[in-house]
Parts: sequence; structure tokens; C-alpha cells
Amino acid sequence: MDITKALAELKKEPGFADNVGMILVHNGIVRGWSRKDHAEVTAIEILPDLEKMEEIRKDIEAYDGIFRAVAHANSGKMKPGDDVLFLIVAGDIRENVKAALADFLDRVKAEAVSKKEVFA
Repeated sequence: MDITKALAELKKEPGFADNVGMILVHNGIVRGWSRKDHAEVTAIEILPDLEKMEEIRKDIEAYDGIFRAVAHANSGKMKPGDDVLFLIVAGDIRENVKAALADFLDRVKAEAVSKKEVFA
């Protein structure tokens, strides 16, 4: 996903200027070490559940003050430094957008993306 292009397209949507005062973006990247024990990771295999991601996206977009939520997950085998997950939340005020992005990220990671680390 090209974040700059995605944001530009979002800003063209009817109602954007009347409803958006903040956009937050999450860009998840493959780490070179495991969260569990800091062991070196040479790659990860990602399998997103796109239907579940869409369900979560719709839930987040229904939050008070949220104009648009966007999700994109890459899949397959990736190496450290590669982009894995992009989430965008656009909404009215900071308190609404921050809370929505936090929920969006936590739910997608817990419910819609599975990964397997490959160790050195």
C-alpha cells in the first residue's frame, strides 16, 4: 500500500473536509527479533483473514466521530524491514481517532492476522 496515495484518495472523498480533523496511520513492520525472547528472526510468514479484517474495519468505522477506516495486510513470507500491516483511521477529534486506532490495531492483530516466525 502506498500511504501517500491512500491518504490523497481519502481526502478526495465527499464529506472529508466537513468530518475529519485527524488521521492516524499504523505501519506494522517485520522485526528482526522475536517479541517472546528476542531471538533473531530471519523471516515471518503472514496469513491475514481478509474477511475478518473487513468485519473489524466496518465495526471501527461505525464508532462515534469516525469518518473512514482502512486496512491492508500483506501476506506470505517476509523479511525484517518489510511492511506487514497498514491501518488508517480518519475522524473528527483526537480522542475519537486515537481510541479507534488502538481498538482497530488490537482487534486485527488478535482476530485477523496469524504469523509464524522463522528463526536463524
